[in-house]
Parts: sequence; structure tokens; C-alpha cells
Amino acid sequence: MRSPRASLRLGVAVAAILAFTGGATLAVTGAQAAAPGCRVDYRVTNQWSGGFGTDITVTNLGDPLNGWTLTWTYGAGQRVTQAWNATVTQSGGQVTATNVGHNSALGTGAATSFGFNGSWSGSNPAPTSFALNGVTCTGAPVTPAPTTPAPTTPAPSPTTPPPTSGWNPPANLVNPLNQVWQHVEQTYNNGNLYGFRNYGWDQVMANRGYLNFCVRWDSSATVTAAQRDQIHTTLARQYKKWMDVMVGHNAWPYQQVPIKVVGWAVRNRSQLQWTDTSVDIYVNNIRENAPQCAPECGRFFNQGGQYPNCPGGVARHYDQSLWLTDGFGGGAGGDWGQRMGREYYMNNLNAENMHILLHEIGHTFGLDDFYDWTPSGVGGFLMRAGSASSITTFDAWMFRDWWRHLKSRYGY
Repeated sequence: MRSPRASLRLGVAVAAILAFTGGATLAVTGAQAAAPGCRVDYRVTNQWSGGFGTDITVTNLGDPLNGWTLTWTYGAGQRVTQAWNATVTQSGGQVTATNVGHNSALGTGAATSFGFNGSWSGSNPAPTSFALNGVTCTGAPVTPAPTTPAPTTPAPSPTTPPPTSGWNPPANLVNPLNQVWQHVEQTYNNGNLYGFRNYGWDQVMANRGYLNFCVRWDSSATVTAAQRDQIHTTLARQYKKWMDVMVGHNAWPYQQVPIKVVGWAVRNRSQLQWTDTSVDIYVNNIRENAPQCAPECGRFFNQGGQYPNCPGGVARHYDQSLWLTDGFGGGAGGDWGQRMGREYYMNNLNAENMHILLHEIGHTFGLDDFYDWTPSGVGGFLMRAGSASSITTFDAWMFRDWWRHLKSRYGY
């Protein structure tokens, strides 16, 4: 497992906030048996002559949904030409986006994102209204009328914050956490930990809450559409385990960080046994003796957050790569993404915890390896390779400690 000290690209870049135009923030209400409610964030992430790229984030503020459809109308003749992370159809100006397999479930407070490229002529105004599962979006969940009078005495305010609201690790972890942070401050980026600006944290914040991926298929094996979707779903499920550590903690702003695979890199197009256009495909672009998605679209190569030479612009950029190599033992991770054996990944698609991937994601967000030392008072944990197979309490608090020290750079 490669330490971020070795695998992080050493350099300083400004994390750019994605520009957008015609933004809309809306939510669902209506008369249904279940109390509905949602928010829709519509962001034009890139626009050029005759074309544009858009990301849409749907946040469910009502009861849990198992399957969703979002509809809207374009009034200026825009046409959707390519979509990812949703099935999008269009009839005239009416557009319908339906979940795909990995993002069908939306719990209360959960969000999912999808994106598309489109064409326009004359003007490109944002839609003025959205509907989720047939109910018009308005901005807040519906609150049913009470059946009994409200109490005249207000409920008392809590005297202490909820346990995840700030920096309050268990007492037995305070000292080892301090040891770890002192160690990384001294050893990362030649002693300039804060000068490096492409940690996973920087990527999430630059994107305003999502991450894009390229799959580097460093293998001679073929891949079916079903296998592709399983690979995507597994990546998102494992990533969510780390992101869930942050929900509700210390001003972390996101309930969910959607993971979107936007590209595949392969030696031979015939290895990919699908014909749909859900992902960009890069053929025989060999770097480091392995296929790679276009550097022009990769954040590792464009840390200022601008992608002027990426064919799809910002909407089709990738932040990290999932690099799957035939016969590769162990793993590696850093700001560029995660690498492991193709056989290991494919054999663990349904595993509850894919511990090598989880370990390498930890490196992407700055967590250290512990080959040469162990903080006092703690035993097995995920980032100490071979001593745990899932995220432990100590791993979670090390992860949160990075946010505690970096969040001020994002205004939190």
C-alpha cells in the first residue's frame, strides 16, 4: 500500500470552483400519501458554441424513494445528446431522466447526481420547473397539517451538540490522533502539508460535492455492460463508506458525494462489449505502460480546475482513476486515484468491504501508511495494512482530523 508521501503529486494548484450559469434550486411538493419533497440543483458546467454540459443533483427531502424519474421542459430548443448516471430521453422540449441501477434508492436527505451534454442555438436558459416522480418541485418538503394542537410550551433546546457535530474524539484516541497529525505535518510534501492542494478533499470541494472517475482497464480481459455497471456500483458503494464518516460532522457540507465514472481507457475497443455512449472511451492511449483516459481531461494534470482541451469540458473531466491491472499484488493510492489487481477487484464486486480499495481511498484523502511506526494506544486499523479489513473508529477519526485541519481553506 503506497503512502501518500510517495504517491501524491507534489505541487501547488488552486482548487477551482466549477462555474455555472442559469442555476436553479427547486424542490418537490404535492398531495401524495407519503410526504414528498426534494431539491434540484441544475448547473451548466461548461458551454461552447452550439453545445453545453450540465450536472443535475437531486436531493430527496421527503420519504425514501426506490426508483425515481425527474422531468423538466426546455423552452429554447435545447437537445440532450449524451447522458451519464441516468437514462435520459427527450420528446420535443420535454426531458425525462430515470435512475440507473446503482442510484435508484434515495433515502430521506440523500442525493444523487447525473450529467449530460446538450446542444443549443440562440440561447440556453435554465429550466424553470422540475418534477420528481410527477410532483412539481418547489423548494421544501410538504408538512402535513397537524391532527392535534401544537404544544404551547416550546421543547427545550439541547444543552450539548450531537456527537458528530464537532471535533470530539473518544478520550482514548486523543493522544494517538495528535501523534498522527504531528507525524504527517512533519513528513508530507517536504514539511509543507498545507501547500499541497490536490488531496481528495480539494477535489470534492472544487466539484461542489461529487467526484468523477476514469477506469484504466490494464487487462486483456473483455468487459460486458453488466460487468461495467457492477464495477461502477462497487466503486460508489465502497467510496460511500468513507464519505458517510463525514455526514453531519464539523460543518461537512454534503449528505452524499456521488461517484460518477465518465470514462474508460482500454488497449482495444473490442474488449468493451457495449455500444451505448454512457462513458467516454479512450483507446490505446498508453502511459505508464497502461491505458489512460485523456490527460487533457484529468485533474491530476490540470490542478487549476480548467480543462480547455478536454472534448467535453469540465463536465467530462475526471478527478481520479480506478486502475485495474492484471496480476497486480497489493495496491497503491494517491491524489491520482487507486490501483489494485483486476482479479482482486472483480472477485470482490459483492464484498461488504473491499479492504484494499478502502485503504487506497484513505491515501487519496491524505491518510498515512504505518509500516514503520504505530501510534500509541491503538491496535488494528484499516490504514495499518493487514491489521483490519474495514474502517475502524480510529480510521474514521483520522479521516475527520484531515477535514478539521483543511476546512478553513474552503471557508468552513
